[in-house]
Amino acid sequence: MTATVGTLLLLFCLLQIKHMFADFYLQTPRMLTGRGEYWHMGRAQHAGVHAVGSVIVFAVIGAPALFIAAVVAAEWVVHFHIDYWKGQHCDRKALDPSKAAFWRATGADQAMHQLSYVAMAWAWVYFAT
Repeated sequence: MTATVGTLLLLFCLLQIKHMFADFYLQTPRMLTGRGEYWHMGRAQHAGVHAVGSVIVFAVIGAPALFIAAVVAAEWVVHFHIDYWKGQHCDRKALDPSKAAFWRATGADQAMHQLSYVAMAWAWVYFAT
């Protein structure tokens, strides 16, 4: 296995751990309410928690500072809008955890986040290695 492939696998693992903490352990009540509004400070803070976690992850693997700044800024924007889509969709359809459609929306939300990590890893390989 090459060093790049090993680091790429480590990157994916670290992004998964970061995602678990940012999405499931570090959300405050402010981050979880009013998610259907576009400019929602709680959602902005939540996306910021993800961004800070990604700064740490990319610093651990030794990515250049300019790359980290660019990829994390893009992640903040993407994460904010993925969560906005889910909040809008759930509000519009009056979805809550008792409804199967809520879980489909949650699955789509999580899949989009995971695909953003694939894009971030691709960017690291293409621009930072």
